[in-house]
Amino acid sequence: MLKNKYLLVGLVLLGFVIVYFSFFDGAGSSSSAALDASVDREAYSQQIKQEREKKDQTFKTGADSPLPDKAGFNGLSYFPADPAYRVTARLEPFADKTQKLVVRMSDGSEEVYDKFAHAVFNLNGETCRLLIVRVQDTYSILFRDATSGQETYGGGRYLEINPAQLTDSQVLLDFNTAYNPYCAYNPTYACPLPPAENKLTTAVKAGERYH
Repeated sequence: MLKNKYLLVGLVLLGFVIVYFSFFDGAGSSSSAALDASVDREAYSQQIKQEREKKDQTFKTGADSPLPDKAGFNGLSYFPADPAYRVTARLEPFADKTQKLVVRMSDGSEEVYDKFAHAVFNLNGETCRLLIVRVQDTYSILFRDATSGQETYGGGRYLEINPAQLTDSQVLLDFNTAYNPYCAYNPTYACPLPPAENKLTTAVKAGERYH
């Protein structure tokens, strides 16, 4: 009887140990694998080419196209696809998850976005830091760089973030997908302007051009 009692206590303790380590090991490890920005250059260039052709078609024929003159449209201007502008950034989240950003629009009005985190990364040999904002389930970066007003739209460009490429500590940023807002092609649109902190000193020669 005593032997069976000790056996039962031992089994209970063993079960506790298994549950304990299963729970705390899981809680202490990252829920997402590290993001890898490396790609096959040829396949990646082809993918970007197809996406750009699809956007050109949408601009030329789509009902939501911002172009006032679709007939004279011959395609958007882009920098060549370059995997060097596809980078993995470290996230610096806000301790206060309720922080807001008042964004000025191109028509003088304002909108309010959620501050999500800062993305810190290296580009062209420089350390860069950009604010990520969130509107519902959409994560975006509104930025200017050394090409703004020269080779790209002076009001800045946008970068959308794929939620599948976002973890609790990292985010994959692909500047080859950076694009101009609709107000770059039609002044009747009101577009959000990048916050002052999102001005990069480096030239981001990737994504959509303006000339």
